[in-house]
Amino acid sequence: MNAEEWYEEGNLRRKHQDWQGALNCYQEAIDLDSESPAVHARKMLMEIIEFYNKDMYNP
Repeated sequence: MNAEEWYEEGNLRRKHQDWQGALNCYQEAIDLDSESPAVHARKMLMEIIEFYNKDMYNP
């Protein structure tokens, strides 16, 4: 798949609340194209996860 396809797959997984799958797809897109919109999407998703899962980082 190309970067755009990985980005779209990440969006689909995010809509289905498959957070880890979405992050993985976005990373694949970024690895193929560092200018991909997946950069912003991955950053946004990480901020959401960190906001809702604060205890994950503070056991």
